[in-house]
Amino acid sequence: MQANLYALGAIALWASLAALGVSLTHVPPFLLTGIALVIGSVPAWPLVLRDPAQWRIPLRTLALGVYGLFAYHLLLFVALRHAPAVEANLVNYLWPLLIVVLAPVVLPGVALRWPHVVAALLGFGGAALAITAGQGLDGRLAWGYLPALAAAFVWSTYSLLTRRMAAFPTTAIGLFGLVSGLLSLLCHALLEPAAALQASDWALLAAMGLGPLGASFYLWDRALKLGDPRHIGILSYITPLASTALLMAITDRPVNASIGMATALILGAAVLGVRTR
Repeated sequence: MQANLYALGAIALWASLAALGVSLTHVPPFLLTGIALVIGSVPAWPLVLRDPAQWRIPLRTLALGVYGLFAYHLLLFVALRHAPAVEANLVNYLWPLLIVVLAPVVLPGVALRWPHVVAALLGFGGAALAITAGQGLDGRLAWGYLPALAAAFVWSTYSLLTRRMAAFPTTAIGLFGLVSGLLSLLCHALLEPAAALQASDWALLAAMGLGPLGASFYLWDRALKLGDPRHIGILSYITPLASTALLMAITDRPVNASIGMATALILGAAVLGVRTR
């Protein structure tokens, strides 16, 4: 139960990402991600100053963290630039399904039972309804779908492989974010035009860094260390639903039937998945 609460905390923070991003669309994506990830590492700094050993982790552990935080965002941004946004986002949200399906492959002693598969498929169906709002999809082929699929694979395997690594403190997530943020800023310097930020931009970037690109990663790490990744993967389908609902609320869009159906599917999937032992 404690692991599920940590996971729900991360999901709640991730749900706010799209709403914050709406106000920061003018900020180049690598600049936005880099600043937010560096800010997200700040809460770990006082703990590391008191005990520097918390960031003395094996290089392979740091590499896994950068693989998860930096490679995921890099691939997602490439996908969103080269494929229709709704469809690319839908492909990206295969990662909860991949967590469920790949758990027995990556983690010894974890079995995949049919209720997990059914719950994961129900959750993906609900996510599809929430993301597409019940509308038809763009049928054009775009190579951007490949990096979107790669992003889903990266986040799912990162999430599972943290269980295979030698134990490391959750504080190390701050180091993952700091290194990934600096790499994102390097990408901005090399690939994006310079941008001038206003005081309001910095306030929103601070909120993003301390929330969906900061505290969420610490909560996610605790959830994965304490809980069943199959259950956590299924619960993760709440993210696109909550994100869409929050966007509708702040833009005064009415709740439609597709959101109601998506809610029923995702909550049903969550109940089925969590109750399966």
